[in-house]
Amino acid sequence: MAGTKRLSVVVVVSAVLAACAGTATDTAGDSELLRGANEDTATITSELSGGVAIGSTLRTTAELNLRTGPSLENRVRLVMPSGATLTTVNRGTPSGSWYNVRYNGIEGWAHGGYLTLIRAPSTPAPISTGGGASRDQAITRAKGAVGFGYRWGKGRWLPFGVTSQNKGVCTGNCPNCTYRGEYGADCSGFAAKVWTVPSWNDDMTKEAHPYSTWDFVKANSQWSTVSRGALKKADALVYNDGTGGHIVIYESGDGWGSSWVYEARGCAFGIVHNLRSFGSLYKGIARAGY
Repeated sequence: MAGTKRLSVVVVVSAVLAACAGTATDTAGDSELLRGANEDTATITSELSGGVAIGSTLRTTAELNLRTGPSLENRVRLVMPSGATLTTVNRGTPSGSWYNVRYNGIEGWAHGGYLTLIRAPSTPAPISTGGGASRDQAITRAKGAVGFGYRWGKGRWLPFGVTSQNKGVCTGNCPNCTYRGEYGADCSGFAAKVWTVPSWNDDMTKEAHPYSTWDFVKANSQWSTVSRGALKKADALVYNDGTGGHIVIYESGDGWGSSWVYEARGCAFGIVHNLRSFGSLYKGIARAGY
């Protein structure tokens, strides 16, 4: 890496403390345990730039500081060795040239000048339409959305999990609501992703909203009506009375009483897993192939 400044450990308080490099916890004094070399970003030719998917695996190309924030002013949490592997977390775009990463269970910020992309995360396998594990896969998809915001007319989320940075925030009363964030779903966008209907709608991270509750209450080759008393895991409860509607993914319980469901419940709630009951307007539907 000619013409660049490699990072190295300059100060180690003692031989005993040096053995903790790369595994130190974020204690009150850890910035005094390890100090990285001066990171003059003006002289660094960036190895990694631009956005990468959350959950991507990166590798350090030199010893590299893991800092508490995306700037030289933030303290050094630990020094990662050259060739270390780390994972991107919380956001898919860098802050300037700094990436939010996790190394050995510790989160921090690292400069892209000494990082290279090893592999992007794989998208979870689509739900099978041939019985067996398909219901379990649907519930797994629903679980992965819990915590993301209620995003009117939209449908996508990160299957690797929600964070305070990526969950999104809905305010107001939908449809005249406002949303801050890139991820989240409304009730029908959520149900279509969980069921992967149509079949091309199998990537949780891609925006898609192919159906409304008006579609889900009508007959369709991809789902059919089932008795509320005979609901099975990953079936749905839906209603639309012409003025409004809602759909939830059933998990367990009494279809005519209290049921555990996954749902994009509304602007104030977001996507949740909760126990609740449903009025007589709701009917049960099941995805074809389950």
